[in-house]
Amino acid sequence: MTERWALATTETGGARLTPLTADGLPAAPVLTEPDLVEAVRSRPDVIRWVWRSTAEIYPRLLDAGARIDRCYDIEAAESLLLAHEGRLGEPRSAAAAHARLRNAPVPPDPPSRAAEPGSQSSLFEPQSGTDIPFDALLQVYAEQLRRHDATAHPGRMRLLTAAESAGMLVAAEMNRAGLPWRADVHRELLHDLLGERYAGGGEPRRLAELAEEVSTAFGRRVRPDLPADVVRAFAQAGIKVKSTRRWELQELNHPAVKPLIEYKKLYRIWTAHGWSWLQDWVRDGRFRPEYQPGGTVSGRWTTNGGGALQIPKVIRQAVVADEGWRLVVADADQMEPRVLAAISRDPGLMEVAGHDGDLYTALSDRAFHGDRDHAKLALLGAIYGQTSGDGLKNLAALRRRFPLAVAYVDDAAKAGEEGRLVRTWLGRTSPPAAGSGDDDEAGIPQESDEQPSVEGEFTPGYASTNARARGRFTRNFVVQGSAADWALLFLAALRRSLAAAGLRAELVFFQHDEVVVHCPEEEAEAVVKAIRAAGDLAGRTAFGRTPVRFPFTTAIVERYSDAK
Repeated sequence: MTERWALATTETGGARLTPLTADGLPAAPVLTEPDLVEAVRSRPDVIRWVWRSTAEIYPRLLDAGARIDRCYDIEAAESLLLAHEGRLGEPRSAAAAHARLRNAPVPPDPPSRAAEPGSQSSLFEPQSGTDIPFDALLQVYAEQLRRHDATAHPGRMRLLTAAESAGMLVAAEMNRAGLPWRADVHRELLHDLLGERYAGGGEPRRLAELAEEVSTAFGRRVRPDLPADVVRAFAQAGIKVKSTRRWELQELNHPAVKPLIEYKKLYRIWTAHGWSWLQDWVRDGRFRPEYQPGGTVSGRWTTNGGGALQIPKVIRQAVVADEGWRLVVADADQMEPRVLAAISRDPGLMEVAGHDGDLYTALSDRAFHGDRDHAKLALLGAIYGQTSGDGLKNLAALRRRFPLAVAYVDDAAKAGEEGRLVRTWLGRTSPPAAGSGDDDEAGIPQESDEQPSVEGEFTPGYASTNARARGRFTRNFVVQGSAADWALLFLAALRRSLAAAGLRAELVFFQHDEVVVHCPEEEAEAVVKAIRAAGDLAGRTAFGRTPVRFPFTTAIVERYSDAK
């Protein structure tokens, strides 16, 4: 079989392509063919296609029913390599990479394009300034191969690039398949939760009622959708609050608290997944967000519009399998603690993580006198940086029993505090200590209602000058990022196994540690087995042969909400 071919589109819808040598150079004259899809279909023996951007090319192939197995995404690779070289934030386009090769002025990346609801057009329309001549693309690819070889662990870095490229294929396929969505069920939910809609686009009845209750409780007109107005109202009532987050409001004794909390919950549904969202984003029974693999610096995915990764539990009732089909929902069990065991090579923690049962129960039996809650707080505290108060005492107990695991994250924290870079097991690299912008890993807005916790209390920003905060970020980065790398390999393995088995099952949703597969009812058990096998294969591929297991809790349901 032919190992790899380079491919680029032409302005007329055709393709330029050539086979490549191991060092990325053309192995034969460059061909020009009039039809992109036919150029790919006529070469089923190609193992890996090398192209500028999966988002540009693959949706066109999918529209024509042409599915490929593997690819190398040059722009995704450039982003990973720049980060590895401590240059995250520099332009990542192939045009920018080629300019750097020639020591020429580097063009900026095109501005991000907002996803167009109900359309896939933004996925594959090339953006101005991103395309380069085919021979220039080949030069960039060959140089990227050299840069991979120059890293500390070339094999791991090449695996990371392959996994990131596979994620791009999965993202395009999930966009095309779409998440099954019942618009009629969604409308019923909105009516039950929010009441009637008023003409003119104002707040629906239930929100208006709750707003009136809040104002009555304060004895004056208060806008519950304006946090500053609510804080002032509490201050005038003699109560000092720093924010209107739910966990802080719940500590107060005031008649406005109950309707205010209910208002905030329903307001978020109305604005983020209300009638306007439904009209914009659901077409022909499918919700098709534009997934962004590696959308955060740790490798976690984001979406470009649609809020797919923040679907409220109540709205998940509208995610309903087609007639005769089922949703297989799978959650990775204690993924990040298991990843820490694998990357730290701590013998004791690897043994604890070497079973499919509840990891925290096994940990508590070994080191915390059977107290599961303390065991969970200790391990998550080590990962997320809760190292004061009770967290410090728990960490000391953890350090005695699992010294290599604690030392691994401690070393990452120290590196961050000192302004050094840290890397995931495969080589994904943290941002530099000083830079522009920030990264909201938790996806929590300023007025989040989430209670600060061991898992969610730190929203890392890599431009922070606070050494301790950066240390907490890098402590978590080496684990969370390695978990994201494992998840990419899991998706790649699951995608290939479903296709190899000839199943009609489709990956339709993914976020962090959860995957949803839509399949005919008779295929559901086979999908469950494929998910479990893919998790184990991803673990071996990413971390080598360790005792650590990566089990899943799976559910076969008709509605997404029934899986919880």
